[in-house]
Amino acid sequence: MDFGILAIFAAIFIAIFMSVKVVPQQQVWIVERLGKFFNQVDAGLQIIIPFVDRIAYKHTLKERAIDVMEQTAITKDNVTLHIDGVLYVRIINPKDASYGVENPYYAVTQLAQTSMRSAIGKIPLDKTFEEREYLNVQIVNTINEAATNWGIQCMRYEIRDIKPPATVLKAMELQVAAERQKRAVILESEGRQQSQINIAEAEKQSVVLTSEAAMTDQINRAKGQSEAITLVAQATSSGISYVAKSINDTGGTEAVSLRVAEQYVDAFKELAKKGNTIIVPANANDTSAMVAQALSIFGSIKGSVSKKAE
Repeated sequence: MDFGILAIFAAIFIAIFMSVKVVPQQQVWIVERLGKFFNQVDAGLQIIIPFVDRIAYKHTLKERAIDVMEQTAITKDNVTLHIDGVLYVRIINPKDASYGVENPYYAVTQLAQTSMRSAIGKIPLDKTFEEREYLNVQIVNTINEAATNWGIQCMRYEIRDIKPPATVLKAMELQVAAERQKRAVILESEGRQQSQINIAEAEKQSVVLTSEAAMTDQINRAKGQSEAITLVAQATSSGISYVAKSINDTGGTEAVSLRVAEQYVDAFKELAKKGNTIIVPANANDTSAMVAQALSIFGSIKGSVSKKAE
């Protein structure tokens, strides 16, 4: 009897133990009753019926990173590439993930590989390195369209490495070197061109400034000469006016006559110093006659001027 009671208590304890389940955080368990989907239980303490219910599937709701193994893909211009990447997925519908596909993670990985080959085949080699973001988006969209019944969602896909063949890589390196050399030559020629332009502009400005300086100098010289001539003319006019006024004063005529006689004699003296041959009057030895001749010339000039004035 005691053994029977103990057996009953043991069976009850085992049944309670088997019926109480603790689901961890961020996990969802799929419960089947008599082999058929019954319920999905979330995190926390859960009760199931022993021998009737069973935990068929356990899914984590955490985002999971899956390595996509290296694969070969052919570009639009028939170049074979080796590409690998990382796939980030998350279970969003545990029921579909349990019954929609046998292994959702494996299915998504295979779909990512085929989608990558398809996307690479639509672009040439030169753009595969530039269009990484485009390729990632295309693969994510393709996976999510196909995995709608799998209860799994692709969050993002990142291409990790793109390896072209060694010959193609060498050709690309040569192309890059040639492009850099081309840019260097272009920059050098543009520098020489700009230098010649700057030199020409400097010479042009120098010529313009020199011509402007010469013009200013000529203008200043002309103004100076004009002012000098004006001043000389004004001085001459003033002198003539003063001489004319002095002649009309008392004794002015005699003074002028004396001055003319002196200059007349001095002129012959200078001629004798500067030239070997001179023309002199016949009475050069008679000083008084020479003075009288000079005075007669002055008198004749004075008389003609007085007649014009009348």
